Amino acid sequence: MMDSGDRVLRAMTDDGGFRVITLQSTQTVSEAIANQVAQVTASEGAAPLSMDVLGAFGELLTGAVLYRETMAPTLRVQAIVQSADGTGQIVADSFPEGDTRGLIRRTGDALHLNGAMLQMMRSLPNGTLHRGTVEMKGGSISEGFMSYMQSSEQVAGMLSVGCQLECAGDGSVEVVAAGGYIVQLLPELEENMLMLMTERLKEFRSVDALFDGVASSPDTLMEELLYGMAYTPLDDSPVRFKCQCSRARVMASLATLPPADIEEMVREGKNLEMACDYCGTDYEVHPTELRGLTQPS
Repeated sequence: MMDSGDRVLRAMTDDGGFRVITLQSTQTVSEAIANQVAQVTASEGAAPLSMDVLGAFGELLTGAVLYRETMAPTLRVQAIVQSADGTGQIVADSFPEGDTRGLIRRTGDALHLNGAMLQMMRSLPNGTLHRGTVEMKGGSISEGFMSYMQSSEQVAGMLSVGCQLECAGDGSVEVVAAGGYIVQLLPELEENMLMLMTERLKEFRSVDALFDGVASSPDTLMEELLYGMAYTPLDDSPVRFKCQCSRARVMASLATLPPADIEEMVREGKNLEMACDYCGTDYEVHPTELRGLTQPS
């Protein structure tokens, strides 16, 4: 797979007051949106996904990467926005290697995000899951992530994510830019530097406003956020759209079905056709493969 060009960059101010993470996720978001749009297009009679939903989806993917980089860089993180009225959910999945994927689920033609809840899950080294949920006041993905990190993780700082979309003449959706940042306040922070950063972040509160200007890369965004402050870049790593699905995972999932259900599918004698909700990859399982799931190992 070719490098998407998307990157996450980490740095810390030399006085130890701030840790800053910036992210460019344009290509990653573009591929994730293209996969979800393609699956809806292939569904006969399905209404198109709204620009609002696609924009929120792009922001959620970006926020999930930033959260993982801040709280659990070596662990898998999943962010879920669940509608308040049961019309569906959007999901972002971020893995330590930078692999990122997502999906949009709707129960009807429309997905409403007003009053939605943001649920965060991350795997822990012992195999358990850490979960937490906050209300997304005003429907803002950025505000939802900040609220969660402050209330559930005791992380003080500013986070902003953005996804700028354009609708082409043929009705297709183009991701012009996607990215974001988090500025984390550390215990060593001096009051005068806090005042300086607070004023500066007023201008950077919306990443969307920066896409047409200087913040075209994580490097430039980092320079603008920390202008006039001495800082040290720590490291950076790639981010890309990549699904974790495989035939082995499909078979493992089928193996969890009740034996009676598997035997019924075998008796039907038809190939079982399945598609990954994240990337749309098709899998075909032959009855003989299903029969093998019912045999003692």
